[in-house]
Amino acid sequence: MQITKAVIPAAGLGTRVLPASKAVPKEMLPIVDKPAIQYIVEEAVKSGITDILIITNRGKGVIEDHFDHAVELEALLRSRGNTEMADAVAATAHLANIFYIRQRQTRGLGDAVLRAKQFVGKEPFAVLYGDDVIYGDDPALGQLMRAYNIYGKSVVGIQPVSEAQVMRYSSMKLSPLKDNYFEITDMVEKPKKEQIFSLYSILGRCILEPEIFDILETIPMGAGGELQLTDAMRVLANRTGVVGVHFTGKRFDMGNKFGILEANIEVGLQHPETRTQLRAYLKRLAGELE
Repeated sequence: MQITKAVIPAAGLGTRVLPASKAVPKEMLPIVDKPAIQYIVEEAVKSGITDILIITNRGKGVIEDHFDHAVELEALLRSRGNTEMADAVAATAHLANIFYIRQRQTRGLGDAVLRAKQFVGKEPFAVLYGDDVIYGDDPALGQLMRAYNIYGKSVVGIQPVSEAQVMRYSSMKLSPLKDNYFEITDMVEKPKKEQIFSLYSILGRCILEPEIFDILETIPMGAGGELQLTDAMRVLANRTGVVGVHFTGKRFDMGNKFGILEANIEVGLQHPETRTQLRAYLKRLAGELE
């Protein structure tokens, strides 16, 4: 079954990147010359998604503006003969059918996804976390879609992380299926050390069956007093198992100051307009640090 709908939760307050996120949503912080959320939308589109619901909250109208036409700017660029840049600016308004809904209270990722129930209907759908940019030649979501087409059940994108990170993220109880696919039968959000199943965590991507909404409506609040999506996925894992895909691609945590720096350096080293200068600068800087 072709999955065509995706949800991007982008309602977080961005407290880890204050004071920048006081005025600019963390999803709009740039990676070289595009805001972080554009990389996420482009990944979804490359994977075959046509309809995207972005979950926002107060103060994030700039996200909607970015994926709309900037008529005056486009006209100005064309009048100056900069057709290539005008086309690039205009293209953001045609990436996909993008819709928006507000999470009126910040009550967790599970609550944000629950806002998408009417948009999703009875179809399986993708979730791309608004904090996580995954950069690579093979779109991470596309890798999960291939696994869904094989196994026909919910899929999560996973990678191994450090013990300190797993205690901030989630931990998977898993066993190998084949290649980079795993069967997940249990998971825990923000585990204490004695609760860790493995050092594999869900990192930013999943494909869910619509029954997740019924689960989200019945489970209690979880870690941090919030409705946790991981807790709902745990119910799915206990019932039927969930497939984990150890995806390829470099993940950048855009809700983290160092993650933002990493993203700009690594993408900048591949960007045709910056790679030569940045490489030379980093080599010179490395010499000064010795």
